[in-house]
Amino acid sequence: MAEGDEVTRSQEPHQGLRRRRRTSDSNTGVNHVSSTTLLGENYEDDDLVNSDEVMKKPCPVQIVLAHEDDHNFELDEEALEQILLQEHIRDLNIVVVSVAGAFRKGKSFLLDFMLRYMYNKDSQSWIGGNNEPLTGFTWRGGCERETTGIQVWNEVFVIERPNGTKVAVLLMDTQGAFDSQSTIKDCATVFALSTMTSSVQVYNLSQNIQEDDLQHLQLFTEYGRLAMEEIYQKPFQTLMFLIRDWSYPYEHSYGLEGGKQFLEKRLQVKQNQHEELQNVRKHIHNCFSNLGCFLLPHPGLKVATNPSFDGRLKDIDEEFKRELRNLVPLLLAPENLVEKEISGSKVTCRDLVEYFKAYIKIYQGEELPHPKSMLQATAEANNLAAVAGAREIYCKSMEQVCGGDKPYIAPSDLERKHLDLKEVAIKQFRSVKKMGGDEFCRRYQDQLEAEIEETYANFIKHNDGKNIFYAARTPATLFAVMFAMYIISGLTGFVGLNSIAVLCNLVMGLALTSLCTWAYVKYSGEFREIGTMIDQIAETLWEQRSPRKVRNYEVSNF
Repeated sequence: MAEGDEVTRSQEPHQGLRRRRRTSDSNTGVNHVSSTTLLGENYEDDDLVNSDEVMKKPCPVQIVLAHEDDHNFELDEEALEQILLQEHIRDLNIVVVSVAGAFRKGKSFLLDFMLRYMYNKDSQSWIGGNNEPLTGFTWRGGCERETTGIQVWNEVFVIERPNGTKVAVLLMDTQGAFDSQSTIKDCATVFALSTMTSSVQVYNLSQNIQEDDLQHLQLFTEYGRLAMEEIYQKPFQTLMFLIRDWSYPYEHSYGLEGGKQFLEKRLQVKQNQHEELQNVRKHIHNCFSNLGCFLLPHPGLKVATNPSFDGRLKDIDEEFKRELRNLVPLLLAPENLVEKEISGSKVTCRDLVEYFKAYIKIYQGEELPHPKSMLQATAEANNLAAVAGAREIYCKSMEQVCGGDKPYIAPSDLERKHLDLKEVAIKQFRSVKKMGGDEFCRRYQDQLEAEIEETYANFIKHNDGKNIFYAARTPATLFAVMFAMYIISGLTGFVGLNSIAVLCNLVMGLALTSLCTWAYVKYSGEFREIGTMIDQIAETLWEQRSPRKVRNYEVSNF
């Protein structure tokens, strides 16, 4: 491969990455990027990257920060917005390719080959030269984790698909699962966030698909399974099992076809399987729209054992490089790109920012959230808005019937209007398109009906307050009690039943005191709680006195 003159790129690499040179393939004549010199060499202090220049230099950017002290996660909203809200991409549909899995299994290593492809996809030799160190997302050999939280490449690639439409492609790297510093909550959170925000999730595994790998995946996909019970949709899109260091090519050949056969066997639900094993496989099938598997050979002993290995192709086995040339275009070639969708709608770069903000809030609590809480967060807001709108229609209509400036209306007419307007409000609620399914929405319709009944009870009280007869009910009741006690006291005293006469006099005195107190409360506005209690007692006494007859009298006279 002949090297051409060095060409200055509009976006220089980030400090710590390697400076890229534009070279020309001697056979094809196609320009591609070559990584040859370390940016750290002869690097002056004036050239150091600052926050204002971060978008000028292609580099990995941390968007989800992992706090090890409290095992919580934080979204760097500013960094994410700088990447996805650029004017030329923010309204394009987005393709998000994420790599997740156990730590120290080569996720960042794989992503750097994806970067080489994206920068040189038109070249047959996109994989690079034999002596080019591998740069991009930070990676290294060893047994300690390298990536924490979630990182994305800050250069979003604009790709034209075969149908002529342009899409934005974002590459995402995730913190490795199950290291010595991460809790199960940490692992589940990172995997769930990356899966819900990606259109293709590459599940990076070593040597085989073990049963515990599937069980861990079941934990993460529980979010989707529970959500499906109410929306009847698969919540995630594409899951690609990537089996590294595959050692059984004599059973299933390397690549996609061998992986497909292997995955079908591994995820097959058999009658003689334990119910738990069957459920794991059903969960995976039910949570992803598309499942795939790629079998990748071991890259060679130099890669695994040489502490100074820096990604040069000369140190990697030819078999691995051959399959790598098949794998990366399978994920990133324009005709194979999978656009991100949520609830059946395409997601733009601008939309993805909002979804990240919404999802991270859910995971910032002390406990791992309920698996369907992402659906609930959206569906509840959607249904509550519909409830509020329908209730507002009912209240405004009832104000026109018996509002503050309206005259008293007969209770039977008020009830009839209430039932008619309640039906209108319920129809309005049902007409609004809502998330969550019928069973979920039914709970909010019940809530709407309960709120309407509560509001109606207030309208009844307000309407009764306009009734002169109703307003006089308390003093009339107290006066009636006083009169009755006066008569009974006189009669019992005349026949010698002095004890009863004394009791009647006490009740009469209490009624007189209550009447005076009630009058003072109504006049002064003070001690309203006492006035309300007297009204309630009088109301009870009044209703005990032939309620039907009194109600009929009220209706006929008003």
